[in-house]
Amino acid sequence: MIQFKGKDYIEDDEYNPFVNRNVAKPNSNLGTLIHLIKGSLATGILAMPLAFKLGGLAFGLAASIAVCLLYVYCVHLLVGTSQKACRQNRIPVLGFAETAEVVFANGPPSVRPYSKLAKNYINWMLLIHSLLTTCLFQIFVASSLRDVVNNQQQIEWGTLVYVALVTIPMVFITQIRHLRYLVPFSAVANVLMITAFGITLYFLLNGDGPVSFAGRNLGPDWTQLPLFFSTVLYAIQGIRYVLPIENDMRHPQNFLGFRGVVVQAIALLTVLYNVTGFFGYLRYGDDVKATVTLNLPTENGVAESTRLLAGLAVLFSMGLCFYVPMDIIWRWLENRIPPAKRNITQISMRFGILLVLTAITMGVPDLVPFVGFAGSFCSGNLVVLIPVVLDLVFRWPTQDFGRFRWILVTDCVLAVFGAFLLVTGTYASVRNIVAIYQ
Repeated sequence: MIQFKGKDYIEDDEYNPFVNRNVAKPNSNLGTLIHLIKGSLATGILAMPLAFKLGGLAFGLAASIAVCLLYVYCVHLLVGTSQKACRQNRIPVLGFAETAEVVFANGPPSVRPYSKLAKNYINWMLLIHSLLTTCLFQIFVASSLRDVVNNQQQIEWGTLVYVALVTIPMVFITQIRHLRYLVPFSAVANVLMITAFGITLYFLLNGDGPVSFAGRNLGPDWTQLPLFFSTVLYAIQGIRYVLPIENDMRHPQNFLGFRGVVVQAIALLTVLYNVTGFFGYLRYGDDVKATVTLNLPTENGVAESTRLLAGLAVLFSMGLCFYVPMDIIWRWLENRIPPAKRNITQISMRFGILLVLTAITMGVPDLVPFVGFAGSFCSGNLVVLIPVVLDLVFRWPTQDFGRFRWILVTDCVLAVFGAFLLVTGTYASVRNIVAIYQ
């Protein structure tokens, strides 16, 4: 067993992946915490009042806390399974898709032929989720700048103009390739978003007239329940960053556990999400918009600043958002590119993909249905279903399910919930998207 004492350690015959990792530019615990917070603290927090509109005040509060706890549990499943697979196969580090490949390859005989399929499926899920989120972020930043600048300068530039303007700084931000160099961007983004959150909360509590429970639903509209969970899962969408961030840690043994970096990050995010959702719906009721900053008074300069701050926060997080899909695509291409041409290929690849995403962004007319789609189709897969399936497949050969097989029962219940969310939430989201284009 390895005992960590700074840089010194004592090693026996058991393989420890943490010691055998060779990370060129590792992140500290603080840098990891900043990235984890930034990975989830984006436009989703501003959509939480919309989630509470769908779920009601009482149910929304309880269910949102439950979803955050579920998220922590699933992160522990995912990272724990990856670490155990590394130890079992004497591999220092595994990504999300590589974890699935190794787990399936060593699982029950019936699933072993599907190891490559599992790897490719997760890679495509990560790509779809990350690239769709990039488009949503572009829309959000461009819309935020449009609302502020047009209102303050009395001009009438369209959203497409601002999408083009936002793309200019994104060209440079998305060229950053190492998580360590993205820490300052994530730190600034966190400060800007928390400042916007503080100003928003002030207006939620001190708006025109006192807040009232009159006309506010306490329970959910059951037909909208899948969209409620989809929206909350979209808000807590950082699952795709978890393994890349953990893999780049200087002390990865501090990632999990009751006092681990994950618990610290999600504890803060749970408070921020629920305060924003609860008081946002309490203040604006059924008039709450896709992002609550759009409900704030446009004639007030301080209220207007929240849109600008939130937009800049998301802009600074674009590098982190781009990290996962570029890492996946580059691993597909790297060995096919001569070493002398890899740098220019990286630059061209990132620039070209950004231009394609910008063209897609310019064709999106509405944000709300795509938030639900990203939450149900992508997060339903990545946050719940896949970590549970990987845990089941890894434990199956040894039947390591605990006393009374409680782990098996828990995983099966969560798998049913993830499948329900995936099917019903995706159906509802696609129906809404189709209705917009008709």
